[in-house]
Amino acid sequence: MKELLIKLDACEEAMEWAANKTWEEIYNTCHRGDWLLWLHFRTNKEDLKIRTLAKGHCANTVRHLMHDERSLKAVDTAIAFGEGRATSDELKAAAAAVFAAVSAANAADYAAYTAAYAAYAAVSAADAAAFAADATAYSAAVSAVSAANAAARIENQQLTADIVRRHIPIELWNTQKMIDEVKKENK
Repeated sequence: MKELLIKLDACEEAMEWAANKTWEEIYNTCHRGDWLLWLHFRTNKEDLKIRTLAKGHCANTVRHLMHDERSLKAVDTAIAFGEGRATSDELKAAAAAVFAAVSAANAADYAAYTAAYAAYAAVSAADAAAFAADATAYSAAVSAVSAANAAARIENQQLTADIVRRHIPIELWNTQKMIDEVKKENK
C-alpha cells in the first residue's frame, strides 16, 4: 500500500498513518472521511456519482453550520445527483452558486480584516496596554473555542469516514488492483 500512496502523492500524515497496513485495514479503520474520499478519487475516478453521494452526506453532517441557502441547496443537489435524481448540469449550477457565495464571503472577510487593521493602526500609544489586555483575553477565549472545535473536527472526521464506508463499500474500490499493479511495476 505504501508504494501506491507514494505514487498517488498522499500527504505525509496519511502515509505515516497507513504505514504497514493492508488495504483492508486502511479501509476498515481509517478515521478520516476526507482521506477515504481522496483515495477513492485517485483510484476510482470514473465513480463520480457514488463519490458525490458520499460527499453530499459528509457535507450534510455540518449542515447546521451553513447559513447560506445556496450551500444547503448544493448539499441537497449533491445527494440527489448521487442518487440519480439530479443532472450533472444541476450539480454544476449548484456548485457555481456556492462558489459565488464563498467568493462574496471572502471579499467581505477581507474588507472586515482591512477595516480591523486600520482601526488597530489608529489605536494610540495610551490605548496600547488596554488593547493588549483585551487581546490576551480574546486569545484565551479563542484557545478554548479552538480546543472544542478540534474535538468536534476529530469526531466529524470519524463520522464522515463511516459515511464513506456506508456509501462506498470496499467491493466497489479499485484500490487493491492498483496496489497489485504498482507492486508489479516496482519488481
